Formats: sequence, structure tokens, C-alpha cells
Amino acid sequence: MLAWTIYLSFGGALLIALFTQGRPQMARALALVTALGGLILAVLAFFTQSGVAPIVDAAWIPAMGIRYTLSADGISRVLVLLTGFAAVAGVLFSWNIDRRVNEFFGFYLALIGGVYGVFLSADLFLFFVFYEVAIVPKYFLIAIWGSTRREYGAMKLALYSFLGSAMVLVGLLAAYAISGGHTLNLAALQQFAFPVSFQMWAFPLVFLGFAILAGIWPLHTWAPTGHVAAPTAASMLLAGVVMKLGAYGCLRVAMTLFPHGLDPWGWSFLGIGSWRAVFALLAVIGIVYGAAVALIQNDFKFVIGYSSVSHMGLVLLGLMSLSQIGLDGAVLQMFSHGVLAGLLFATVGRIVYERTHTRDLSALSRMHLSRTLPFAAWLFVLAGMASMGLPGFSGFIAELQVLIGAWAAFPVFTVIAGVGIVVGVAYTWRAMQKAFFSDAPAGSSPSALSLPSQELHVFDPITWAEKAGVVLLLAASLAVGLAPRLLLDQITPAVLALPHTLLTGGRL
Repeated sequence: MLAWTIYLSFGGALLIALFTQGRPQMARALALVTALGGLILAVLAFFTQSGVAPIVDAAWIPAMGIRYTLSADGISRVLVLLTGFAAVAGVLFSWNIDRRVNEFFGFYLALIGGVYGVFLSADLFLFFVFYEVAIVPKYFLIAIWGSTRREYGAMKLALYSFLGSAMVLVGLLAAYAISGGHTLNLAALQQFAFPVSFQMWAFPLVFLGFAILAGIWPLHTWAPTGHVAAPTAASMLLAGVVMKLGAYGCLRVAMTLFPHGLDPWGWSFLGIGSWRAVFALLAVIGIVYGAAVALIQNDFKFVIGYSSVSHMGLVLLGLMSLSQIGLDGAVLQMFSHGVLAGLLFATVGRIVYERTHTRDLSALSRMHLSRTLPFAAWLFVLAGMASMGLPGFSGFIAELQVLIGAWAAFPVFTVIAGVGIVVGVAYTWRAMQKAFFSDAPAGSSPSALSLPSQELHVFDPITWAEKAGVVLLLAASLAVGLAPRLLLDQITPAVLALPHTLLTGGRL
């Protein structure tokens, strides 16, 4: 069943590219039907499957032991479900695209197909192929349909992505050679006893290669730049699912294949004595740094871009906890951040920017959007508070689990991460107040005066597509926040099935 999420996405991309030239309405409708089909398949599989479910296993390159193998466990199913939600919402928030529409949705669905493929691949060669397939459409979506410095943003994103991919490829080829060169099946390689000396250098190489795409500090700078340059749907996908590819690779490949790479070195420097501590430190720096930089931004979209770096730091910190609750929280945070970041980017990029034609908080503060665009104001209140960790939404339980899991391993780091979360409250409230609830005099700033006077007070009504996208994403966050077992019943068994050397209760 889940294999068809891949085939449907690539098939829809091909049909749109070939047969909807000059028919934008047909392209939009076909993209929506394709994305809805993927979401329906993801939901059906989520509620009807459990444990590890083989999907496809067929010979592909027999001489190298490479097979076309797809399977899904609870972690995969949760992230496939996230991809389905993000795909449908992205189409709905792209309903206003009117330039080269068939090409836009063709690239969009090709990206979605690549993401589905990564989450379902059980052969590392196939995993890497889908991982690379997902990079190419990102470049074109930003370079052609983006805005602020779009060529620069697209190129920077592509270069960072390919740098990470090169690091991953070196590690995977080395693992293939050392294991005897017979297979790249993930489950088979997981059973191979790689030398500890090899794992000590292969783990950081592969983990960092994937973590670049997850926005790890200091190799995070592609993320805010790419988010700001991208069109709304691409921003939603970048934050919602593409950054999750990196975090998923860290867990599924680097940590699973090379668990002893997390062992202590036998010596320490300034209290850092293992790669586990190194990456936990980088995650905490990312949490605080991303929040602090978001606090001083005047570009509304940069605020959300840097907040994504901060929230992805929580994912990486949860992974480094090496405890069941921390790993549960990391996967739950992937889902929560994917939904809420998509909602925030949709609010800022589609609902606000497309109507006001500015992302400058100083200009927005003089438009009194709480009165002229109340839907956007209250939507940002809900999405912002959910992102801060308001109980009842998915972010609360995810962040709580990450912090509890991290406390057992890194109490000092956990306290610092808590400071970053508090700064997150500050930047969210600052952006909320300046953009929507400011009492500044209308139209007295140069950037505001550059707009026609009527645009300061009259905006296009909220469309049905925007309302549908908002309901979909808010409902997903609320459902998980009120009943986290919906996801945890799938996530926890998959976490417990990871190599026992990873589940140490926060102790090595």
C-alpha cells in the first residue's frame, strides 16, 4: 500500500508536466488529487499496520547485492503521514501560483515522491537515490518561483545538500566494502559487527552529513536563506519534511549502523569525551542561537526560518539522549515541527505577504492587521503558541519528552536548551505583537508609505484553499497534542527495536 505513495507522486508529476501545459486549473486539481491520494494511503497504512511491514523486495543490481527493498516501521509510518499532510497543505497554499503552473506542481510532486522514497527505503543504495532525487526539485522550486535572492538561496541550499550527501556516500561505501561488498540492505548491515575503530570515524562523518540537512549549527545557514527565498509551498516542505530527511538519516542510518561511534573516546577535552557529547553540544548551541537570532530579525520570514533551526536542535538533542523517552520525543518533534512550521510559513508567506507585499515587521506594525486581516492574526496566535509548546498542541508533549530524555544524560545542556525555549517565547510574542497587534500610527514608516494607501486597510479575502490548509494542519497538531498515543503507539515499538546499544537510558 505505502509503495503507491511513491508511484502516485511521481506519476502525478509526470502527468502534470506532460499534459497540463496551458491548463493551470487542471494542473492544480491533478496535484491536489495526487497529494490527497498519498495522504489517504498514509492514513490507511498508519491505522492498519504495526511493527515492521515489508512492502517490496525485488532484485535490482544483483552483481552488487543491491535490491529494490521497501519496508515501514512505526517511525517510517509517522513520517510518511507527516509528508502526506505537508503535501496536501502545500498544494492548497500554492493555489495562487499562476506562472508555469504545470512545471511548478511537477517539481513539487517529484520532491514529494523522493521524500516518500527516503522514509520507506530499506536498502541504503535506494535510500541514497531517493535522497538525491529530493534535492534536485528543491533547487528549481526556489530558483524559478522564489523571491528574495532566490538564485543565491537555491544554490546555497543545493551546495550544502550535496556536501552532506558526499559525506554520507563516503561512509556508506566504506561500510559496504568493510562488510564484504555483498549487500546494502540496512537490516543486514545492522547485524554486521563493524570494527569499533571504523565506527569511531564513520559515525561522525555520516551523522554530520545527514545533520547538515537537519540544520545543525554551524552548518545551518542554508536553512533560513532557503526558507526566505522559497515560495510558500517550498518553505513549508523545506521546514516540514526536507529537514526531517536529515534527522531521519541520522537516526536510521548513522546511529543504527554505527552505534559504537557514540562510545566514549577514553579522553576528554573541556568535558567533551565522545561524539555523542559533541553533537549534543552543537544541538544545544543551535537551539539557543536560532532562538536568539530570530529574536532580532525584522524580516517576518527570517523569524520563522531561524525558529526552525532552533526547533530542529531539539530533535538532535533528543537523538543524542539515547533514551527511549528522548528518542520518542525526537520523532514526535519531527512530526510536530513539520506541521507547525508549515502552518507558520503558510501564515507569513501566503496569507500575509501575498496580501501586504512586505515581510518587514516595522511596516506590518503600521497596518493594524489584527483589524484588517483578523484571520491571519488569530491564526498566528494559535500557531505561534503551539510552536512555543502550549499544552493541547503537539509541540508540548514532544518538547517535554526531549527535555526529560536529555536530562538524564546532559543536565547542564538541558537547562541551556530550556533557556532557548524561553527565548523562543520571546521572539514569538515579539513577532506577534509587531506584525498584528501594534498600536503604531498607520502609514508613517517609509516602507509602509511605499504601498498604496488602500492596501494598508483592504486586503483580498481568505480563500477556501487557505482555510482548508489551515484546518488540516491545525487539526493534525491538536489531535496529536490531545491524544499523543496516536503517534507514540507506533513510535515507541520502533524505538525499542533499535540496536540495544542505543537504548542505554542516557548512560554509556
